[in-house]
Amino acid sequence: MAGDAPEPAHHSENGGHAKGQGFAALTVGAIGVVFGDIGTSPLYAMREALHHARDGGTSELAVLGVVSLMFWALLLIVTLKYVVFLMKADNKGEGGTLALMALAMRSIGRRAGWIFVLGVFGTALFYADGIITPAITVLSIMEGVPEAPGMTEAFKPFVVPLTAILLLALFLVQSRGTASMARFFGPVMLMWFLTLAGLGAVHISEDPSVFRALSPHYAVWFLFNSGFVGFVILGSVFLAVTGAEALYADMGHFGKKPIRAAWLLIAFPALMLNYLGQGAMVLARPETAENPFFQMIPQLAYWPVLLLGIVASVIASQAVITGAFSLTQQAVQLGLLPRIDIKRTSETVAGQIYVPQVNTLLLIGVMILLVMFQSSTKLAAAYGIAVTGAMFVDTLLFFVIIRYHWKRPLWQALTAVICFGALDMVFITSNLLKIPDGAWMPLVLGAALVFLMWTWTKGNRILSEKTRKDSIPLTDLVDILKARAPHRVPGTAIFLTSDVDVTPVALMHNLKHNRVLHEKNIILTVRTGETPRVKEEDRVKIEPMNDDFKKIILTYGFMENPNVPKALAAMRKSQGLKFDIMATSFFLGRRSIVAAASGEMPLWQDKLYIFLMKNAANPTDFFRIPPGRVVELGTQVTV
Repeated sequence: MAGDAPEPAHHSENGGHAKGQGFAALTVGAIGVVFGDIGTSPLYAMREALHHARDGGTSELAVLGVVSLMFWALLLIVTLKYVVFLMKADNKGEGGTLALMALAMRSIGRRAGWIFVLGVFGTALFYADGIITPAITVLSIMEGVPEAPGMTEAFKPFVVPLTAILLLALFLVQSRGTASMARFFGPVMLMWFLTLAGLGAVHISEDPSVFRALSPHYAVWFLFNSGFVGFVILGSVFLAVTGAEALYADMGHFGKKPIRAAWLLIAFPALMLNYLGQGAMVLARPETAENPFFQMIPQLAYWPVLLLGIVASVIASQAVITGAFSLTQQAVQLGLLPRIDIKRTSETVAGQIYVPQVNTLLLIGVMILLVMFQSSTKLAAAYGIAVTGAMFVDTLLFFVIIRYHWKRPLWQALTAVICFGALDMVFITSNLLKIPDGAWMPLVLGAALVFLMWTWTKGNRILSEKTRKDSIPLTDLVDILKARAPHRVPGTAIFLTSDVDVTPVALMHNLKHNRVLHEKNIILTVRTGETPRVKEEDRVKIEPMNDDFKKIILTYGFMENPNVPKALAAMRKSQGLKFDIMATSFFLGRRSIVAAASGEMPLWQDKLYIFLMKNAANPTDFFRIPPGRVVELGTQVTV
């Protein structure tokens, strides 16, 4: 998903392009960030698919069938579904499940529950996929070390520990930011794809008849001939397209044209040349089916290719990690997760963020996987189910875009969803067969994350309804203060609230306990829009109530970090709002939540919500408010 690409200076409906960057530079950058996951699939995809064939993958039909299935999977899923169609459905230049969810909601003009649920499922499945990707990618290339010249089988016990050390180092450097390394990602991955193409081209000469696999009838006949085993093989074939969703998710970083060019001119041809080369080699020498990728590498070039592969696998893992950071930022802004500490690692690149909690959880998850599965073959059994589910979510959301955003006839929307949905369902069914072998793990993790997000959103709804019920309308308070004016003190007070139409708890407590009212009072709320970014001229909405009170609504896109002082400073210039930030007090209402035995949620779920609330990031830090200007007033609320 989202990687360490330069953040575009502006966005449009056709995708954002960074100013001052040439098309070639954006294309190379896209290769480094977008295609890391799918670019490392040749390490294990062909091997796993051949292993599941009845004859061990050594027969002519098995080899041609597997290569044919991979070609048509890459063509139909990656090229047709994502590159041609889904990349047209951008949300102000941004892609990805949450961007698609927000666009779908905007298209129908309301917050539909089923669309929201789909967004939650897609988000949870990406996190599940994000834990497996670094483990299988790095472990699969490290398993080639014992086969290297000068190494022996005695090195095998050290593969998993060394993989763990490499991944540990990768997660530890996240806090330092990767902007300095990111500029090398593109050239390194370009070299990797050229290496894949070169290795494949050399081995195609062993049996040029492998080009027969480009005909779909070999894929169909192989599946028909394999019977039920064919479904198992499809689950392994799908490993060749994992990472396809990154083309869509990273659209905002590079724009549509560079990503499309990178796929059609470099990534797709290189991958197919490599798969064709692996197929030709196995046709000529069936014994190489055991581990075709590493068997392709000449002894003289083995170490350089191996080292390049290790770097490529780290880059692929890096893209997934930063993608998880980016997705977390969006999920927090859209209210799916509690406020989380999000740190910037670059003063100039907006996309450079670090989320400590997510980084730690990913690290723990990856290490557990390494200990549990021990080999890339066993990890491959767990891989794929989360990706297929996320792709199916994209397909269902795409229906809303075609029907309501593009306003196409119902039959066109249904045709697209049925065609792509049927393809997704075939692969979902095949991956479900891997549940006993480890595919249960991402499903359990995804279900846990869905439940967590559901608890958070439902708890927030209950709390909001209860707070609104127990509060008085702000207009009523203004009338009361006119009749019985309290003692006035100089300065400006800003009360942060989630609803500008009701009296903030902090304001009520200030009047009740301190019995004072500031000269100027601002009721401020921060909202998240349904677009990735909000134009500065649309950021602020001011609604004066009288000389004492103003309502201010700040709107941020779901890919932006709120910065309240910066927005207020901009208002002084553009809107003539007169106040001194260092003579202004920010009042925050800190709610102490108490579980009720007879609430809407079960008691144990109430306690989970309370735990999430207690561990949410401090609003002072989240909204970038100067700590020395904050006054917190507490209240107890029962849910």
